[in-house]
Amino acid sequence: MHEFPIWQLGPLQIDIATWTALLVSVIVTFVVARLAVRNLSVDNPSKMQNFLEWAVDFVHNLIGSAMPLNRVKPFMSLGLTLIMFIFISNLLGLPFGIVTEPHHAYESLGITKEMLEHGHVAIAWWKSPTADISVTAGLAIIVFVIVHFLGLKQNKKHYLKHYFQPYPIFFPINVIETISKPVTLALRLYANIFAGEVLISTILMIGWLGTPFLIAWQGFSLFVGAIQAFLFTMLTMVYISQAAIHDEAEHH
Repeated sequence: MHEFPIWQLGPLQIDIATWTALLVSVIVTFVVARLAVRNLSVDNPSKMQNFLEWAVDFVHNLIGSAMPLNRVKPFMSLGLTLIMFIFISNLLGLPFGIVTEPHHAYESLGITKEMLEHGHVAIAWWKSPTADISVTAGLAIIVFVIVHFLGLKQNKKHYLKHYFQPYPIFFPINVIETISKPVTLALRLYANIFAGEVLISTILMIGWLGTPFLIAWQGFSLFVGAIQAFLFTMLTMVYISQAAIHDEAEHH
């Protein structure tokens, strides 16, 4: 069994593995984007520039499928940042794991004496940040705030009106639907990545016999990580379109 070290900071419980991986994910995302635009060239683009141009084109088409093409540009930075950051975060836990044997010094990190006495616990210092519900919930809350801010700013009249459609009695149902959107965003991303890492941990228990299964699952996890990054970004743009653009367009 693996336990993740927890740093107790007052009332807060900080998962060290999550924070470490989250910091690495931010740095990797920034470095990839920065390297891609370091030496921009029209005649002789680098491989990194070609990759980023493909990513920009992909995200442009993705957002364009959720809203009119003339409204896509303001959301390109958000879409590109989301899909790159989430994809990189989803994959961080795949290549390797950092696991150590416990000792009494780890009691300050949330490892109890009972765990140490039984000896059935190892300390895991590395995982995908999106395998932590607090990270995916944080991303979903950011999206929730952006969606409603844009709805109130750009489409206030029709945005507020939609809560009472088709009849005022539907107001509670529409509120529940609104709240459920960030909840499902967070849970879907977390559940898929966490389940994948649990399966990897289970395969590792088999030892060298599990190597073929581990390779196959890591290959499949690349696909899952890409799909989950795509879904999160796509749904974000759909929600923005519904709140700030879609209703507005219907009334013109």
